[in-house]
Amino acid sequence: MAPKRFLIPTLFIVVLTMGAALYIFRCEKNPAGFYIDESSIAYNAYTISQTGQDEFGKPWPLFFSAFGDYKNPAYVYLLALLFKLTGPSIFIARLLSALCGVTTAGSLGLLAIRCTERNSRAVGLLVMTTAFLTPWLFELSRVTLEVALFPTTIVLFLLCLRRSADRSSWGWSDVLSLALTLALVTYTYSIGRMLAPLLAFGLLFFVSRGRLAGLIQTWAVYLLTLVPLFSFQRQNRGALTDRFHVITYIKPGTTLTENIWQFFKHYTANIDPRRLFWNGDPNLYQVAHLYNQPALLIATLILVVIGIWIVVRRPRGERWRRFIMYGALVSVIPASLTDEYFHNLRLAALPVFILFLTVPALVWLLDQRRNIRIAAIAAVLVLTVSQGAYFQYQYHRSESDSWRRHMFDADYEDKIFKVALAQQSRPIYLADAISSPYIQAYWYAAINGVPHSQLVRLRNEEAPPVGSVVISTESSCLPQSVIAQVDPYSVYIADQRSGPRTPLSEGGYRAEIQPPLSETLRFRRGQSIEMNVQVKNAGNQVWPGCKRGAATFQIYLSCHWLDETGKWSMEEGRAPLSGDLQTDSAPATNSSPRHWKQPADLSRKQTTPRSGTRELSADCADYTDSFRRVGSTLLEIKEIGVICG
Repeated sequence: MAPKRFLIPTLFIVVLTMGAALYIFRCEKNPAGFYIDESSIAYNAYTISQTGQDEFGKPWPLFFSAFGDYKNPAYVYLLALLFKLTGPSIFIARLLSALCGVTTAGSLGLLAIRCTERNSRAVGLLVMTTAFLTPWLFELSRVTLEVALFPTTIVLFLLCLRRSADRSSWGWSDVLSLALTLALVTYTYSIGRMLAPLLAFGLLFFVSRGRLAGLIQTWAVYLLTLVPLFSFQRQNRGALTDRFHVITYIKPGTTLTENIWQFFKHYTANIDPRRLFWNGDPNLYQVAHLYNQPALLIATLILVVIGIWIVVRRPRGERWRRFIMYGALVSVIPASLTDEYFHNLRLAALPVFILFLTVPALVWLLDQRRNIRIAAIAAVLVLTVSQGAYFQYQYHRSESDSWRRHMFDADYEDKIFKVALAQQSRPIYLADAISSPYIQAYWYAAINGVPHSQLVRLRNEEAPPVGSVVISTESSCLPQSVIAQVDPYSVYIADQRSGPRTPLSEGGYRAEIQPPLSETLRFRRGQSIEMNVQVKNAGNQVWPGCKRGAATFQIYLSCHWLDETGKWSMEEGRAPLSGDLQTDSAPATNSSPRHWKQPADLSRKQTTPRSGTRELSADCADYTDSFRRVGSTLLEIKEIGVICG
């Protein structure tokens, strides 16, 4: 009897150890590289660990400003504590997320034990095993993002609630544990600001004469924890809500009926079994998900269906299980108010509730006759382990996937940052087309021991000194002296300053265009083609080429297709001149080929492309730095034949 008594605890320790090894294994190598948002969180954690200030010098911020949004504090401060002990590194940053995943899986097993009376240890072991092998939880644990901690906070809240649920009255230990874990949910991830109040409202499932006072006290203490949040929002108007206004479909002018319909569509899409158990998040750019891979396991689907059936059939006294059902339903609400369908980060609380809904099914299976019980549990284990192992195989294969390497900037450190360091010129200047890539240089400087003072961000209108080293994400305006390039980054030596510019004169906009030698374009529906259009400066003034720091009065060329009435139907892009373009009378080269990728559907007004002729025009204009048109001219119009196959 003694060996059998220790069998389940021994297996529990073995599975926990193996799960931890699985989650930590090569966490710094897969995904390869470090995503921009990871670098932002890690760098701010590093500056907090060193100076108590964020990257902008603000001491001990409640929320961290980044890329026009705000990062939540819980994960950043935890990581700062680790960096204080170990120093910054990708391994330590990813290790925190891995440990969050291990804690989530282990705590789910512990919660399952506390919620079952018969065969509790076996149920807990099965739930923990499933949690470790669940793709959704594993993928969240592989990236240095706030959301990695979010499922852990949900489980911690449920553990506290489970302890209080069996008590006839709630003392201050219950009140504080529930209120503080709700606060942790709120301050860990943005979705928690809506989900935590919904979970707090769900405590009404446990209301009774003896618990009423404790419930009110819990709400009161939780509201007190929100005072800093409300104060921050008041002092930084819109700081915590601006992002929601961008990503939601609820816009000024939309009717209540339209919004309700949109919510219904998004909610049903977010609980679509095909997304949950077959192909997951549809966004190719999702950093915490392998594209076209399931979020949950098929065995979990079978157990959840049985579990829901059992919960629905139970009498109303089953408050705990009904709260779990309620939690699963409301965990989908915040994500369903945003534009995207099945965004697995915004739905990060859902797998916790889904996995716990397997508990009633496991209890029921373990209560069956011995031969049925053994066969059923064996089938569940085989299905879970085999699919989980296959997902792990796919995940580790993805380490060399070119798209994921690009998304995580896998080559940035070796092929961009260290190349710039090798030039010996200091400081290194950072020129970005958008406001975020600079953080990669800051982070890699931190882990390579490069002083922050050796990096200088350039303003949009600022040119680097001649001879200086520049790391740039500007695809246009690159000089000839590019020494390293990995999309979207380039390293170059600044060759010349840009002098002050003025608008072109009245006669400076005259030009001619020459379409391809073959004036008939052949393509299939849906196909993209590329054609070269030669542009000639026929005016009386040189068109100055693109240079860093000359955003004001920069010359741009754009290509347009015209509809049957001669109006613009489609613009195929705007690009600055790569170099000076002389006038037609100059002896030097006086024309410059321009390249546009032209999609098959040549007019947005047409549902399908059709054969015939299309008119092509080009437009020469100079713009101020706010892209206000200063002057322009319509270049010569050319007819081009189109044959659609």
